[in-house]
Amino acid sequence: MSCCISRKPILKGLTWFFIFLGFLYVIYQGRSILSLNGSDSNIATKSKPPNGFCPDKGSWRIGDLKMQTGLKYAQPSTQKGRTDVNSVTNWNAPLVWEGTFDPVVIDAIYKKMDPRVAVALFAVGKYTRFLKGFLESAEKYFLVDFRVTYYIFTDNKGHVPTIKLGKGRNISVVTVPSAKRWQEVVLGRMKWATITIDKQIRNEADYLYMMDIDSVFHNYFGAESLSPMSAVLHRIFYKNTKREHFPYERRPKSTAFIPADEGDYYYTAAVWGGYLEDMYRLVKYCYTQSEEDAKNDIEAVWQEESHLNKYLLYNKPTKVLSPEYLWSDYNQIQADIKVVRISQLIKNYKEVRPNGGH
Repeated sequence: MSCCISRKPILKGLTWFFIFLGFLYVIYQGRSILSLNGSDSNIATKSKPPNGFCPDKGSWRIGDLKMQTGLKYAQPSTQKGRTDVNSVTNWNAPLVWEGTFDPVVIDAIYKKMDPRVAVALFAVGKYTRFLKGFLESAEKYFLVDFRVTYYIFTDNKGHVPTIKLGKGRNISVVTVPSAKRWQEVVLGRMKWATITIDKQIRNEADYLYMMDIDSVFHNYFGAESLSPMSAVLHRIFYKNTKREHFPYERRPKSTAFIPADEGDYYYTAAVWGGYLEDMYRLVKYCYTQSEEDAKNDIEAVWQEESHLNKYLLYNKPTKVLSPEYLWSDYNQIQADIKVVRISQLIKNYKEVRPNGGH
């Protein structure tokens, strides 16, 4: 009989002891990971983002297309619809016309997402006279029952009219310098919009429209216009104009230069919109490219509209809006324009522009 204690029971006990410690460690680490990921029920309840909010991007995004039960609307058809116009681009983005959507359905979906919409309006010099008509008509037709803030950039705060606004709708006045040339007003829009987005709008809005103030709404302009980047076809060049005849900037010296054999559509700079951060990148692009042109002693042929078209040629819009979304009182309404949603007013450019329209 050996006088030494056998080592086997001791080793076996130590083995089970370490296995037990390892089991406790795994449980502890698992609970920590769950807590960090927000899977704990208490944490998940407190930090759950609102519908339409993308935590990875840090700003509002179009979310799931959810609609409340019980909504009454016309049944959609796969056989009937617009046949006189194209309703999709060659990069598969919607091309929006009257008759290609149901406003009852689309407004109901987007109202559940509850975006905060900003509208940037420049009313400098004599253009303050257009504020009342724009704002009163917008309150009647533009994104009705959505949260909207009109950011009015002006050199005369005293000329901003008092308008009866709907629930959740506001006016914010931003003071900007006067201008000696109308081109300075146009180019200045990009500068002051960039600065104001950085300082203010970014904290107050999810979606941004840039719109010309010398316009009036005539019909429904709703959530069908919303997308990450929505551009409007120019009323003059939307039908049969060949790309080589678009009024793009054709001088290679300008940063807005587009070769004659390139181009999709010609977009207006009088109405365009998108996610706030996407719009910020585009607005800042137009501003910095204009500054670069100025250093080279050149101004793009149609100022920020030229830079806008250059950007959207290589960064395609996610939705293209038909000329219904900006017509002009100067032009006869075409047969394929079933409804004019907003239209630019007839005016005496020599009288309203600071340098007589030249």
